Amino acid sequence: MDKYQAENRIRKLSGEINKLRYQYHVLDAPEVTDEVYSSLMDELKSLEEKFPELQFGDSPTQRIGGKPLEKFQKVVHAVRQWSFSDIFSFSDLQKWEERTLRLISKSKIQISNESQNSKLKTLPTGGGQAKNHKLSTTNLDYVAEIKIDGLKIILTYKDGFFIQGATRGDGLIGEDVTENLKTIQSLPLRLNYPVSGVFVGECFLGKSELSRINADREKRGEALFANSRNAAAGSIRQLDPKIAASRKLDCFIYDIDQLEIQNPKSKIQNKSQISNSNIQNNFLQTALKFPQTQIEELALLKKLGFKVNSETKLCKSVEEVEEFYQSWIHEKDSEDYGIDGVVLKINSISMQNMLGYTGKSPRWGVAYKFPAEKVTTVVEDVSVQVGRTGALTPLAHLRPVSVAGSTVSRATLHNEDEIKRLDLRIGDTVVIHKAGDIIPEIVEVLPGLRTGKEKKFQMPKTCPICGGPVKREVIIKPKKEEDGNGQESAATYCINPSCFAVEKEKLIHFVSKKGFNIDGMGEKIVEHLLSENLISNMAEIFELKVGDLEPLERFAEKSAANLIESIEKSKAIKFEKFLFALGIRHVGEETALLISKDINAQIQNLKDVIEYFPKITVDDWRNIKGIGEKSAQSLVNWFSHDNNLEQLRKMDELGVQVIFHKPQTTNHKLAGTTFVLTGELQDFTRDQVKDIIREKGGQISSSVSKKTDYVLVGDNPGSKYDKAKELGVKIISEEEFRKMIG
Repeated sequence: MDKYQAENRIRKLSGEINKLRYQYHVLDAPEVTDEVYSSLMDELKSLEEKFPELQFGDSPTQRIGGKPLEKFQKVVHAVRQWSFSDIFSFSDLQKWEERTLRLISKSKIQISNESQNSKLKTLPTGGGQAKNHKLSTTNLDYVAEIKIDGLKIILTYKDGFFIQGATRGDGLIGEDVTENLKTIQSLPLRLNYPVSGVFVGECFLGKSELSRINADREKRGEALFANSRNAAAGSIRQLDPKIAASRKLDCFIYDIDQLEIQNPKSKIQNKSQISNSNIQNNFLQTALKFPQTQIEELALLKKLGFKVNSETKLCKSVEEVEEFYQSWIHEKDSEDYGIDGVVLKINSISMQNMLGYTGKSPRWGVAYKFPAEKVTTVVEDVSVQVGRTGALTPLAHLRPVSVAGSTVSRATLHNEDEIKRLDLRIGDTVVIHKAGDIIPEIVEVLPGLRTGKEKKFQMPKTCPICGGPVKREVIIKPKKEEDGNGQESAATYCINPSCFAVEKEKLIHFVSKKGFNIDGMGEKIVEHLLSENLISNMAEIFELKVGDLEPLERFAEKSAANLIESIEKSKAIKFEKFLFALGIRHVGEETALLISKDINAQIQNLKDVIEYFPKITVDDWRNIKGIGEKSAQSLVNWFSHDNNLEQLRKMDELGVQVIFHKPQTTNHKLAGTTFVLTGELQDFTRDQVKDIIREKGGQISSSVSKKTDYVLVGDNPGSKYDKAKELGVKIISEEEFRKMIG
């Protein structure tokens, strides 16, 4: 066979294998046996080995990469990845719809009842012609999609070819897992049309595949995966693609973030530009209708060649959504993949674009989660953990029990008052659930099952770690803002400043991303270094050398060098991050930022901090707008402690450079004013409001006091709203705030 004949044969084999793959893994309608499929693959591999220059990027043989990776590379997402807000009841669903309709009314839009796709028409804003239209639930169409319990994946295609796959990460930056995603047979390496774009879906592992994997692991004496989601997450992050391939992952794709066609005049369009008529015309030229609705978007994904879940329903009301939701509560276990709820989206894409996003999630959709699973188990013991501030937190040790797909053996008890409220005793049978399917929590004690051998728990009189003295403090802790009521509770603290547990948590806080951001220095490494007496406080971190680390069990030469390099890079740090990293009680990110903006010009480096900060009094600190009594007292206490100052001196000697930067404001409309935010903002995200206030010379405070100038209130305000009314502080709406900033 010559090269020309081989090329023709390779193209035909690739096309036939991809067709069979699609029929088997996407349509679930195999036409040939596995033996036939394998035979075709063997022939293709043989030809590509003989003619390697004819191996194309989308060849079926390229689904399993070669060498394992050393580490995953970071990926900056082209489009920010959001998470839907969770709701847990029909009442929550109704409230969400009410909020959405209010926002629509405020935005002066109406829905054309004549439009089959519920397209929006923007009313004129000039000449006094705009009118508010009262909307009813009959005006909105919703798309209900079952929520797959898997791992979010972001796929990038160029001219129809798959070029990159990533995990969600923090929404802005994920990890490149391209080679592992190529192993998913239902994911096309080449689309049916030469489009470019970013597509979003869910990677999962089938329950039957999980059973097979766990059976193999059990034979080898390895730990079993608790559930399919954990197994999928672990598989997608394997450095060796061959391991990922062996686990037969699958995926459903459900969203288009960006789309571009093979046309020199077209540009990448974000979803927010989805209704651009010129782009629509380009798509019509290529036989692809640009979607105007979520239903059409799912159809387009399917047409491109993606696997799309068919369990979707177009609903005309939230009552229909509820019917769909209730049906899947009973049916969810019948599928081979995990289902943990229903995702609800407004059908009209132009409506989605208009509603936009809050700081964390889309306003145009929610995740309607299934009820958290509740089970009973026995409290076998109660231990106490010690945190960064010295707080003693009781922890219930449970008889292991499976709940919401994972095995639970511990649950937090928060504090001594919570134990008394539950009347909980060691040996009790209790009801636990995973709030939001995440955090194990004891919600009820079943006293009727007591035998008389149960023991009451007593908070220790001394620290369980260092044996030092403890004290009990009664505090008024606000509940979630939407609840609006304060709650009195008591916390017990270790007051030994040298407590190992306290020092460990302080160091973990110190090196965290919001502090010095020392990459590679996680909780286990900190504990290891403390246990080996290589460090005993924050300053000693900067004394570490490669030779100190190499003899330790966890460190090879390269990992030791990497950590030392990370420590060196962290030495230059902004003042507000430096102050936050010190872990001063009641001094969080916002307080640190307020102080950084108010610093005297003569303080320019760490030496100045060491010299001047111990001289600042409580009243001086409180003169900074937004700094309260507790924060001021904590600052004075911290900077009057000789050991703390000695650590700062050592950091200075070891090259830690604190960077002082005062932002220059060109618009001082809000100069000298302090704002407090409360409630759910509709037209802004909280971060946007904070940035605007700071840019215009104002300040943000986390609590209301007589020094507060304005309290900006959104929907469902909390205790800060009540406090503002009590103190006579001016309360403003988003509309009033918009007028203030001009």
